[in-house]
Amino acid sequence: MEYHIDKNVKIIGDCTFGKGTKILGCSVIENTIIGENVEIKDSYVVESVIGNNVKIGPFANIRKGTRILDGVKIGSFVEVKNSTIGENTKIPHLSYVGDADVGARTNIGCGVIFANYNGKEKMRSVVGDDVFVGANVNIVAPVKIANKTFICAGTTVTKDTEEGDFVIGRVRQENKKR
Repeated sequence: MEYHIDKNVKIIGDCTFGKGTKILGCSVIENTIIGENVEIKDSYVVESVIGNNVKIGPFANIRKGTRILDGVKIGSFVEVKNSTIGENTKIPHLSYVGDADVGARTNIGCGVIFANYNGKEKMRSVVGDDVFVGANVNIVAPVKIANKTFICAGTTVTKDTEEGDFVIGRVRQENKKR
C-alpha cells in the first residue's frame, strides 16, 4: 500500500496523497495535495498544499490557502490560515498563524498569535529564516521579522526587525501588598 488512511478519516473533494503518508484518527482532508511520508493525526486540512516529511496534529486546523513546505512540524491545537510555512519550521502547540509567510528553520513557541485583522482588513506578516519566537508572543501585522531574530517570551511585536535583533517588549512585574 502506498499510503494509509484510517477508517474514521473523511476525504472530501479532490485530494492526492504521496507514498508513505498516514492520515490517522478522525482527520478531515478536503481538496488538498499531500506529499510523501506525511503524518496527519486527528486534524482538519482544507484547500492546502502539504510538502514531504511533514507531521501535523493532533488537533491542528490547516485552513484554506496554506502551503506547508518539507520537514515542517505543526503540533497540537495549532491553527494555520492562508500562510506559507518554510522548510523544517516548527510550530509545536497552541498557536495561531494567519496571513503570514514564515521562513525556514524557524521556531514558533507556545501561545504565539499572529494578529492579522484590524477590524476592517486582513494584513500579512513576514517572518524570516532561523527566527526564534518565544512563548506567548503577539505578532501584530503588518510586520517584517528579519532572519535570525530572537523574540523573547511575552513580547508584542509591532515594528520591523533587522537581521540578528534581540527583541524584548515586556512590562516589568510589580508585586503589591493587598
